[in-house]
Amino acid sequence: MPNQIKTERNTPLHRCGWVSNDPVYLAYHDNEWGVPELDSRALFAKLCLDGQQAGLSWLTILKKQRNFEQAFHQFNPEKIAIMGPADIERLMQDSGIIRNKLKIESVIKNAKGFLAIEETQPFSEFIWQFTGGLTVINAWDDFKQAPTSTDASKAMSKALKKHGFNFVGETICYAFMQAVGMVNDHEVGCHCYQRTCDLAIK
Repeated sequence: MPNQIKTERNTPLHRCGWVSNDPVYLAYHDNEWGVPELDSRALFAKLCLDGQQAGLSWLTILKKQRNFEQAFHQFNPEKIAIMGPADIERLMQDSGIIRNKLKIESVIKNAKGFLAIEETQPFSEFIWQFTGGLTVINAWDDFKQAPTSTDASKAMSKALKKHGFNFVGETICYAFMQAVGMVNDHEVGCHCYQRTCDLAIK
């Protein structure tokens, strides 16, 4: 099965059903997905990348992540916020990223929104308020049981849009929440489930 590999002892290592055998995907699932992230800039970068995924597979974005980091100053909000039309046109010629003008412009809008939020509170604090600063621990047998949006992701989407963010719909926000450990949606049979439960913010 695609979500199983053999360990040295020939025992199947179970993963969530959405994971393919692609090494990039395996590494992301095993090391990053569902692990709580509290660093404001890391959260900003992840949110921007999630926005780039709209209409595409997450694996496509993962494989272009380094290119995105190079194109957007390692997701430094201060540097991104001053990018202008010439930068947008230059990035539209960059085959290493998603050449969608609206998505490129969204990163700039998001950087400005990030800086506006940071004037009053840390971005991490702003983001984590939607789960009360805690990890929501679910217990799905199959990843397909997990919702695609929740009241919390809807509230986050609304609040981000109010601050000028773009490509932050309720579905993107929920995927983001899963990824940064605000929600633990690993399948209970996944080898990462207990580890992410242990790492959860409680």
